[in-house]
Amino acid sequence: MRKKETITSLKAAKGERKLVMLTAYDALFASLFRESADMLLVGDSLNMSFLGEPDTLSATLDQMIYHTRAVCNGAPESFVVCDMPFGTTNTPGQALENAVKVFQQTRADAIKIEGGQERSALIEHLTDNAIAVMGHVGLMPQSVRSEGGYKVQGRDEKSFQKTLDDAVAVEEAGAFALVVEGVVPDLAAKITETVSIPVIGIGAGRQTDGQVLVWSDMLGLFEAFTPKFVKKYMNGAEAIKEAVAQYAQEVRNGAFPGEEHCYK
Repeated sequence: MRKKETITSLKAAKGERKLVMLTAYDALFASLFRESADMLLVGDSLNMSFLGEPDTLSATLDQMIYHTRAVCNGAPESFVVCDMPFGTTNTPGQALENAVKVFQQTRADAIKIEGGQERSALIEHLTDNAIAVMGHVGLMPQSVRSEGGYKVQGRDEKSFQKTLDDAVAVEEAGAFALVVEGVVPDLAAKITETVSIPVIGIGAGRQTDGQVLVWSDMLGLFEAFTPKFVKKYMNGAEAIKEAVAQYAQEVRNGAFPGEEHCYK
Protein backbone atom coordinates (compact mmCIF):
# COMPACT_ATOMS: atom_id res chain seq x y z
CA MET A 1 0.00 0.00 0.00
CA ARG A 2 1.46 3.35 -1.05
CA LYS A 3 1.88 6.22 1.36
CA LYS A 4 -0.78 8.88 0.96
CA GLU A 5 0.31 12.11 -0.65
CA THR A 6 -0.19 15.38 1.20
CA ILE A 7 -0.13 18.99 0.06
CA THR A 8 3.38 19.17 1.53
CA SER A 9 4.63 16.12 -0.39
CA LEU A 10 2.97 17.27 -3.62
CA LYS A 11 4.59 20.69 -3.42
CA ALA A 12 7.93 19.07 -2.63
CA ALA A 13 7.63 16.95 -5.78
CA LYS A 14 8.06 19.98 -8.05
CA GLY A 15 11.29 19.58 -9.94
CA GLU A 16 11.99 16.25 -8.23
CA ARG A 17 9.46 13.75 -9.61
CA LYS A 18 6.59 13.75 -12.08
CA LEU A 19 3.11 13.55 -10.58
CA VAL A 20 0.47 11.17 -11.92
CA MET A 21 -3.20 12.10 -11.76
CA LEU A 22 -6.19 10.16 -13.06
CA THR A 23 -9.90 10.82 -12.97
CA ALA A 24 -12.04 8.43 -10.95
CA TYR A 25 -15.77 8.40 -10.35
CA ASP A 26 -16.51 5.27 -8.31
CA ALA A 27 -15.07 3.02 -5.63
CA LEU A 28 -14.27 0.12 -7.97
CA PHE A 29 -12.06 1.98 -10.40
CA ALA A 30 -10.56 4.17 -7.67
CA SER A 31 -9.36 0.97 -6.00
CA LEU A 32 -7.72 -0.11 -9.27
CA PHE A 33 -5.94 3.21 -9.77
CA ARG A 34 -4.75 3.87 -6.23
CA GLU A 35 -1.42 2.04 -6.50
CA SER A 36 -0.24 3.95 -9.56
CA ALA A 37 -1.77 7.43 -9.27
CA ASP A 38 -0.49 10.10 -6.90
CA MET A 39 -3.83 11.91 -7.06
CA LEU A 40 -7.38 11.02 -8.11
CA LEU A 41 -9.59 13.70 -9.59
CA VAL A 42 -13.35 13.32 -9.32
CA GLY A 43 -13.91 15.37 -12.44
CA ASP A 44 -17.06 17.08 -13.66
CA SER A 45 -16.17 15.22 -16.87
CA LEU A 46 -18.37 12.61 -15.19
CA ASN A 47 -21.45 13.62 -17.15
CA MET A 48 -19.63 13.72 -20.48
CA SER A 49 -17.97 10.36 -19.97
CA PHE A 50 -20.84 8.43 -18.41
CA LEU A 51 -24.10 10.35 -18.94
CA GLY A 52 -23.49 11.16 -22.58
CA GLU A 53 -23.80 14.93 -22.18
CA PRO A 54 -22.02 17.19 -24.71
CA ASP A 55 -20.19 19.20 -22.03
CA THR A 56 -19.52 19.32 -18.27
CA LEU A 57 -22.07 21.97 -17.32
CA SER A 58 -24.84 19.61 -16.19
CA ALA A 59 -22.89 18.16 -13.25
CA THR A 60 -24.42 19.10 -9.88
CA LEU A 61 -22.90 19.47 -6.43
CA ASP A 62 -24.91 16.51 -5.15
CA GLN A 63 -23.55 14.34 -7.96
CA MET A 64 -19.98 15.41 -7.25
CA ILE A 65 -20.36 14.72 -3.54
CA TYR A 66 -21.85 11.27 -4.19
CA HIS A 67 -19.04 10.27 -6.54
CA THR A 68 -16.33 11.80 -4.37
CA ARG A 69 -17.56 9.72 -1.42
CA ALA A 70 -17.38 6.63 -3.61
CA VAL A 71 -13.82 7.38 -4.72
CA CYS A 72 -12.71 8.07 -1.15
CA ASN A 73 -14.23 4.76 -0.07
CA GLY A 74 -12.49 2.86 -2.85
CA ALA A 75 -9.09 4.49 -2.35
CA PRO A 76 -8.88 5.74 1.25
CA GLU A 77 -5.11 6.20 1.03
CA SER A 78 -5.29 8.32 -2.16
CA PHE A 79 -5.16 12.12 -2.36
CA VAL A 80 -8.60 12.95 -3.77
CA VAL A 81 -9.62 16.20 -5.47
CA CYS A 82 -13.26 17.09 -6.11
CA ASP A 83 -14.14 19.29 -9.09
CA MET A 84 -16.48 22.12 -8.12
CA PRO A 85 -19.18 22.01 -10.80
CA PHE A 86 -20.49 24.88 -12.90
CA GLY A 87 -22.53 27.45 -10.98
CA THR A 88 -21.38 26.45 -7.49
CA THR A 89 -18.56 28.98 -7.05
CA ASN A 90 -19.95 32.20 -8.50
CA THR A 91 -19.27 34.26 -5.37
CA PRO A 92 -16.84 33.82 -2.46
CA GLY A 93 -19.71 33.17 -0.07
CA GLN A 94 -21.36 30.59 -2.31
CA ALA A 95 -18.02 28.93 -3.03
CA LEU A 96 -17.17 28.62 0.67
CA GLU A 97 -20.62 27.25 1.55
CA ASN A 98 -20.42 24.61 -1.17
CA ALA A 99 -16.78 23.73 -0.49
CA VAL A 100 -17.62 23.21 3.17
CA LYS A 101 -20.36 20.78 2.10
CA VAL A 102 -17.80 18.82 0.08
CA PHE A 103 -15.40 18.67 3.01
CA GLN A 104 -18.10 17.76 5.52
CA GLN A 105 -19.80 15.11 3.41
CA THR A 106 -16.71 13.49 1.84
CA ARG A 107 -13.10 12.80 2.73
CA ALA A 108 -11.80 14.82 -0.21
CA ASP A 109 -8.41 16.40 0.37
CA ALA A 110 -9.03 19.37 -1.91
CA ILE A 111 -11.37 20.96 -4.42
CA LYS A 112 -10.61 22.19 -7.94
CA ILE A 113 -11.88 25.46 -9.37
CA GLU A 114 -11.65 26.71 -12.95
CA GLY A 115 -10.60 30.30 -13.55
CA GLY A 116 -7.68 32.67 -13.26
CA GLN A 117 -7.40 36.31 -12.29
CA GLU A 118 -11.16 36.74 -12.04
CA ARG A 119 -11.27 33.93 -9.45
CA SER A 120 -8.23 34.92 -7.40
CA ALA A 121 -10.17 36.71 -4.66
CA LEU A 122 -12.53 33.75 -4.42
CA ILE A 123 -9.66 31.27 -4.14
CA GLU A 124 -8.01 33.43 -1.49
CA HIS A 125 -11.27 33.47 0.48
CA LEU A 126 -11.42 29.69 0.38
CA THR A 127 -7.80 29.12 1.33
CA ASP A 128 -8.17 31.64 4.18
CA ASN A 129 -10.95 29.37 5.48
CA ALA A 130 -9.00 26.10 5.45
CA ILE A 131 -10.15 24.90 2.02
CA ALA A 132 -7.35 23.40 -0.08
CA VAL A 133 -7.73 24.57 -3.67
CA MET A 134 -6.29 23.25 -6.92
CA GLY A 135 -6.58 25.81 -9.71
CA HIS A 136 -7.36 25.24 -13.39
CA VAL A 137 -6.38 27.62 -16.21
CA GLY A 138 -5.99 27.54 -19.97
CA LEU A 139 -8.81 25.77 -21.76
CA MET A 140 -11.62 25.68 -19.20
CA PRO A 141 -14.43 23.24 -20.06
CA GLN A 142 -17.00 25.10 -17.92
CA SER A 143 -16.55 28.13 -20.24
CA VAL A 144 -17.13 26.17 -23.45
CA ARG A 145 -20.48 27.80 -24.23
CA SER A 146 -19.37 31.36 -23.51
CA GLU A 147 -16.12 30.79 -25.43
CA GLY A 148 -17.89 29.25 -28.41
CA GLY A 149 -16.13 25.91 -28.20
CA TYR A 150 -12.95 24.27 -26.95
CA LYS A 151 -10.13 26.63 -27.91
CA VAL A 152 -6.44 25.92 -27.39
CA GLN A 153 -4.78 28.77 -25.53
CA GLY A 154 -1.38 30.38 -26.14
CA ARG A 155 -1.36 30.40 -29.91
CA ASP A 156 -1.35 34.20 -29.91
CA GLU A 157 0.46 36.68 -27.68
CA LYS A 158 -2.70 37.88 -25.94
CA SER A 159 -3.95 34.47 -24.81
CA PHE A 160 -0.37 33.40 -23.96
CA GLN A 161 0.11 36.32 -21.57
CA LYS A 162 -3.40 36.10 -20.12
CA THR A 163 -3.04 32.41 -19.28
CA LEU A 164 0.38 33.02 -17.71
CA ASP A 165 -1.06 35.89 -15.65
CA ASP A 166 -3.97 33.65 -14.64
CA ALA A 167 -1.57 30.98 -13.37
CA VAL A 168 0.40 33.48 -11.31
CA ALA A 169 -2.80 34.94 -9.84
CA VAL A 170 -4.05 31.50 -8.83
CA GLU A 171 -0.77 30.72 -7.08
CA GLU A 172 -0.73 34.07 -5.29
CA ALA A 173 -4.30 33.42 -4.12
CA GLY A 174 -3.11 30.32 -2.25
CA ALA A 175 -3.74 27.36 -4.56
CA PHE A 176 -1.43 24.44 -3.80
CA ALA A 177 -1.37 23.12 -7.38
CA LEU A 178 -2.62 23.97 -10.84
CA VAL A 179 -4.14 22.11 -13.78
CA VAL A 180 -3.20 23.63 -17.15
CA GLU A 181 -5.39 22.34 -19.97
CA GLY A 182 -5.35 22.75 -23.72
CA VAL A 183 -2.38 25.08 -24.19
CA VAL A 184 0.63 25.07 -26.51
CA PRO A 185 3.67 23.37 -24.94
CA ASP A 186 5.73 26.59 -24.78
CA LEU A 187 3.07 28.21 -22.61
CA ALA A 188 2.82 25.21 -20.32
CA ALA A 189 6.60 25.20 -19.93
CA LYS A 190 6.61 28.93 -19.13
CA ILE A 191 3.89 28.50 -16.50
CA THR A 192 5.71 25.53 -14.95
CA GLU A 193 8.92 27.56 -14.78
CA THR A 194 7.20 30.67 -13.39
CA VAL A 195 5.07 29.33 -10.56
CA SER A 196 6.40 27.47 -7.54
CA ILE A 197 3.44 25.11 -7.20
CA PRO A 198 3.04 21.83 -9.14
CA VAL A 199 1.55 22.21 -12.61
CA ILE A 200 -0.48 19.25 -13.88
CA GLY A 201 -0.93 19.22 -17.64
CA ILE A 202 -3.66 17.85 -19.87
CA GLY A 203 -3.15 18.58 -23.52
CA ALA A 204 -0.22 20.80 -22.50
CA GLY A 205 2.91 18.93 -23.54
CA ARG A 206 5.53 17.14 -21.46
CA GLN A 207 7.23 20.02 -19.63
CA THR A 208 4.70 20.24 -16.79
CA ASP A 209 5.23 18.75 -13.32
CA GLY A 210 2.72 15.98 -14.00
CA GLN A 211 -0.15 14.76 -16.16
CA VAL A 212 -3.84 13.98 -15.81
CA LEU A 213 -6.10 12.02 -18.15
CA VAL A 214 -9.70 10.88 -18.07
CA TRP A 215 -9.45 7.16 -17.38
CA SER A 216 -12.04 6.05 -19.95
CA ASP A 217 -10.07 7.90 -22.65
CA MET A 218 -6.74 6.46 -21.51
CA LEU A 219 -8.08 2.90 -21.44
CA GLY A 220 -9.73 3.20 -24.85
CA LEU A 221 -13.34 2.86 -23.69
CA PHE A 222 -14.70 6.06 -25.22
CA GLU A 223 -15.19 5.41 -28.94
CA ALA A 224 -16.97 8.54 -30.19
CA PHE A 225 -13.70 10.44 -30.66
CA THR A 226 -10.19 10.61 -29.25
CA PRO A 227 -8.77 14.02 -28.25
CA LYS A 228 -5.37 14.76 -29.77
CA PHE A 229 -3.69 14.75 -26.34
CA VAL A 230 -4.93 11.28 -25.33
CA LYS A 231 -2.79 8.18 -25.62
CA LYS A 232 -4.73 4.93 -25.44
CA TYR A 233 -2.91 2.42 -23.25
CA MET A 234 -5.32 -0.37 -24.14
CA ASN A 235 -8.24 -0.99 -26.47
CA GLY A 236 -10.74 -1.34 -23.65
CA ALA A 237 -13.87 -1.06 -25.76
CA GLU A 238 -12.90 -3.99 -27.98
CA ALA A 239 -11.78 -6.10 -25.02
CA ILE A 240 -15.12 -5.57 -23.28
CA LYS A 241 -17.14 -6.25 -26.43
CA GLU A 242 -15.27 -9.50 -26.97
CA ALA A 243 -15.81 -10.62 -23.38
CA VAL A 244 -19.53 -9.77 -23.49
CA ALA A 245 -19.91 -11.55 -26.84
CA GLN A 246 -18.27 -14.68 -25.40
CA TYR A 247 -20.58 -14.53 -22.35
CA ALA A 248 -23.62 -14.16 -24.59
CA GLN A 249 -22.53 -17.08 -26.77
CA GLU A 250 -21.97 -19.36 -23.77
CA VAL A 251 -25.36 -18.49 -22.28
CA ARG A 252 -27.07 -19.22 -25.58
CA ASN A 253 -25.29 -22.52 -26.21
CA GLY A 254 -25.59 -23.68 -22.61
CA ALA A 255 -21.86 -23.66 -21.81
CA PHE A 256 -22.41 -21.21 -18.96
CA PRO A 257 -22.94 -21.80 -16.11
CA GLY A 258 -20.83 -24.91 -15.77
CA GLU A 259 -20.79 -27.32 -12.87
CA GLU A 260 -18.05 -25.28 -11.17
CA HIS A 261 -20.43 -22.29 -11.02
CA CYS A 262 -23.24 -24.17 -9.26
CA TYR A 263 -23.84 -24.51 -5.52
CA LYS A 264 -23.65 -28.02 -4.01
